[in-house]
Order: sequence, then C-alpha cells, then structure tokens
Amino acid sequence: MTMDNLIKILKLSENEVEAREALQNYINNLNDNQKNNNNIEDLGYAQLDLDRQRRTGFPEVIYSEGKTTRQLKQIFKKLSEKNDRVLATRVSKKTALQVISEIPLAVYNESARTLAWSLNPIKKKDNKYITIVCAGTSDLPVANEALVTAEMMGCNVRLISDVGVAGIHRLFKHIEIIRSSDVIIIVAGMEGALASVIGGLVSKPIIAVPTSVGYGSSFNGVASLLAMLNSCSAGITVVNIDNGFGAGFAAGLIINNQ
Repeated sequence: MTMDNLIKILKLSENEVEAREALQNYINNLNDNQKNNNNIEDLGYAQLDLDRQRRTGFPEVIYSEGKTTRQLKQIFKKLSEKNDRVLATRVSKKTALQVISEIPLAVYNESARTLAWSLNPIKKKDNKYITIVCAGTSDLPVANEALVTAEMMGCNVRLISDVGVAGIHRLFKHIEIIRSSDVIIIVAGMEGALASVIGGLVSKPIIAVPTSVGYGSSFNGVASLLAMLNSCSAGITVVNIDNGFGAGFAAGLIINNQ
C-alpha cells in the first residue's frame, strides 16, 4: 500500500476501525520492507542474501571460481556470522587454507573442492538415505561435491564408486543397497550409460550427473549429458555437466521434504 492510497482510504473512510486497519497495514509494510533491506549484506562487490535459508531451507552457497582469495574470505566470514552453516564450492586448496587460517573449524575436501563450516554438528534425518553411484574413479570429484552438499543439508549419504558399465557385474553386488535408498544420484562420464542401467532396476528418484570425463568424442561431457537426457529409463532427472552441487542440493530437498 502506497502513501497516496492510504490517504485516500483515510479521507473516504467513515469507519474508524477501517481507518486504523489501513494505517496498521501501512506500518507493517514499512517494517517488512525494512526487514528485507536488513537481510542484504552489501560488500560492494557482492550482495549477500542473508534470508535465503528461511526461504529455501539452506543458506546462500558460495561459488568460488572467479573470486579472489580476499573476496572469498570476506564472504565466507560474513555468512558464518549470520548462518549456522556455510558451504563454498570449487575452492582451490591454496585458497581454502587461507580461509581456514581465519575460520579454523572450516573443513576442506580436496577431491570435492568444497569448503564447509557448521556452527554445530549437523543433525541427520533418521532412516533416510541418499546413495551416490559413481561410474569411475575419475568421476569421484563430482560425486564428492554431491556428497558434501547433501551432508551439509542434513542427509545420510552412501557412496558406491567404480561400478561403471564396462564391468557391470561390479554393480550387481550393491544393487540391494541402491534399491533401499530414498534418492539415488548417478555420476558418470564417457557414454553415460550407467543412469539408464540403474533406472531400469529401481523404483526411486534418480538424479543423473554427466561428467566431463572421457576421450575426444565425449565432447567434455556433452555425450554423457545427451545420453542421460535421452535415456529410455523413465523418471531420470538430469543436471548440468559436472554439477555435483546441483545434484546433491536437489536430493537434499527431496529428503528434507519427505
């Protein structure tokens, strides 16, 4: 409600209760706008969204590529002051060590290239599991990014690695564990066939992550991406190439809304 509308209501209203309600609504709107403004931390080069956890269930995540060490340190520190957990992705080891020098409880996962901090131990949702199935050892960095993300969202996560279709017998000894999961993340490069294989064996939500692993005609993950998008197995959701974070976040939302 604008000030002009408020004045019109007050002038036209012969009902004192109606006039008081209009005035109170106007004051409430002002307070809400002020509260929203306070939920933005302006660092000059970044506008930190401090209200994101309330809206989406998880605080703003820092995508670190392209940021200077100084910028990442300042953003990470500010978010840790306002939230109970902070996650940064695509962090180099050199940069991570400099952030940890100021925030000693932050934990760096070198394979995932993630830097994670929590004020308190993160409570996990009992009896709900995400299983990450990784085709090859070369796909592990992406799988680990998904794993760290989902764990930061309070999920129990199991990782099964190196069970690609070139040795498909390796997959079958884990199939009952995979079937018992609440959400399955499949990480695969090359031709991306693992998602279709598992999709035909389970009745649970599948999030497929194509990776840029592969020789020339894999086109840095495009071949795997197209294979997963065109899978004949129904119900497979596909995220972008190497987007372990996106898969972990989506799986976390599914678990936390069950």
